[in-house]
Amino acid sequence: MNLTEPQERRLLLLLGGMQFTSMLDFVIMMPLGATFIDAFSITPQAFGVLVSSYSTSAAVMGILAALVIDRFDRRFALLLTYGGFTIGTLLCALAQSYSTLLLARVFAGAFGGILGALILSVIGEAVPEVRRGKAVGIVMAAFSVATVAGVPAGILLNELADWHVPFYAIAGLGALIWLIIWQQMPSMGAHMKPHAGGLWHHVRTLWYTAVFGPHLRAMLFTILLMFAGFTVIPYIAPYLTKNAGLERKYLALVYFFGGLTTMFSSRYAGILADRFGKQRVFSIIAFLSLVPILVLTHLPAAPLWLILMVTTVFMVLVNGRFVPAMALVTGSARPQDRGAFMSINSSVQHLFAGVAAAIAGSLVQKLPDETLAHYNYVGYFAAAMTLAAIAWSWNWSAKPAQQKP
Repeated sequence: MNLTEPQERRLLLLLGGMQFTSMLDFVIMMPLGATFIDAFSITPQAFGVLVSSYSTSAAVMGILAALVIDRFDRRFALLLTYGGFTIGTLLCALAQSYSTLLLARVFAGAFGGILGALILSVIGEAVPEVRRGKAVGIVMAAFSVATVAGVPAGILLNELADWHVPFYAIAGLGALIWLIIWQQMPSMGAHMKPHAGGLWHHVRTLWYTAVFGPHLRAMLFTILLMFAGFTVIPYIAPYLTKNAGLERKYLALVYFFGGLTTMFSSRYAGILADRFGKQRVFSIIAFLSLVPILVLTHLPAAPLWLILMVTTVFMVLVNGRFVPAMALVTGSARPQDRGAFMSINSSVQHLFAGVAAAIAGSLVQKLPDETLAHYNYVGYFAAAMTLAAIAWSWNWSAKPAQQKP
């Protein structure tokens, strides 16, 4: 797909808008963790289930979607999945109990997981390799915008009203963005495969896509990244408020400053990856991220300025390493297989993000004084997985395969 520079920029803005609401819906769960634990009188393990339910649902639906995803125009597929995701977020806002919220997160995850894969597939097809790292960085900056603007706003709405209101706001914004995409998104059907063969043929094709050597190595890389980050992330807010002495009213500052810095750093991480090599830049940023991972998970009661310094550096480096990593993964499949492969990889990503949250939940314990114990064990595990991901990145070729097995 050949786009002019203005068309490419407009497409990336549309994808970034979708990614923004998708990321906001996901990350808003983290700072609201302490609120959910208190509101529903649940344990940290139950909160881990609430987080992992979205990821597990996304993983299952991603596998099913991979059977047919490359047989549809990208525009149609994006509108369908984004519409379902927006409805799922509205259901979260309407939930009145832990069980109904859990079901709503499952519904939202079923569409949210496919959405991420489709966005990366569009980037892989519309943006040349020489600019792909930068493009991924621009879209991934939506995470930063979500944290710098959306998460603090969500926390404020929660403090002023209750936890339902942030989800209403996300659903309303999603509906508006859906209308803009419907009007502005160009058709993208060059990748489409003919409707040939029955279900068994589709399953067999999907199996070959999944087990092909370069794809397996890319998926293992994704698993290591999830273990290296999503063991730590879900419990940042509960740990800071329960153990580090951070007042809940200041929690928004953690995400404001972290998002503000990553808004710029994620873009430059992509530029550096294009200039100096994606594997090299990933390795350097990932190695540097070991410091804030270990400091954050061992943080005692601390003043506000120190908490903000640690969490900001953590967000910059953990988010920064993900940009060259996803650029590597995106470039590992042929264009006609990219949608299916990215859907499978997205399923792996969400499934093991949920597994990571569950692992952390099994390690972290709530003590009688409401503090959390053994978060340091989570830090050790995440650091080990980070080192494993660095080592693996140098033993995995991200060049697209020229033929199927």
